[in-house]
Amino acid sequence: MTMIHDAGRVAALGLVLAGAGAAQSAAAYEAGDLLIRGRVIAVDPRENSSTVKSSAAGAIPGSGAGLDSNITPELDFTYMLTPAWGLELILASSEHDVSGTGSIAGLGKLFDARTLPPTLTMQYHFNTNGIVRPYAGIGLNYTLFFNEDATSDFKTAMGGKASVELNDSWGLAGNVGVDVAINKDWFVNADVKYIDMDTTATIKTNALGRLKVDVDIDPWVYGIGIGRRF
Repeated sequence: MTMIHDAGRVAALGLVLAGAGAAQSAAAYEAGDLLIRGRVIAVDPRENSSTVKSSAAGAIPGSGAGLDSNITPELDFTYMLTPAWGLELILASSEHDVSGTGSIAGLGKLFDARTLPPTLTMQYHFNTNGIVRPYAGIGLNYTLFFNEDATSDFKTAMGGKASVELNDSWGLAGNVGVDVAINKDWFVNADVKYIDMDTTATIKTNALGRLKVDVDIDPWVYGIGIGRRF
């Protein structure tokens, strides 16, 4: 959680500095404007998993799976339909380690995987002719999981084989944030998103047959960055 708190301090400092130096002539958003933002984001899963089930041994009591956090770049595009309403497409990819929890915590890291979660939200922007411009949005997320790769230690523990597959996910998403104008085109941004994300991991092994576990990932995503209006 230290990483998340540090990201929050950086975001607050950036907004204060931008607000102090913002030009009073900052122009209002207009229909047809395209806002492009680049951010650094901290992806913080709040996962909750089912018991791991084995085709050879049945349910493994007290077992589960957990994910670590990740810091990664993000790019998003907002097209303003009106001076206040906009559609935002969020693009990023994060990598996460998945570890055993509970009764299988001793296995440590099981595998890692990447996510590609394009997210589209409809946003309402407040105070669009001011320097400080908050917004809030709600929309849909599709998450593609790829590059699933079991660790060598886990493969050894599973009899030399552990091939991993994660199901893709659909879910709701929401975000709140603020743009702070530097001048009529450039601004700094801070943003918080919540994404409803879940998957089923299927792991084929020699020792325990086919393992399955359902994981609700549901990350909070904290971002700070800079943007430009076109």
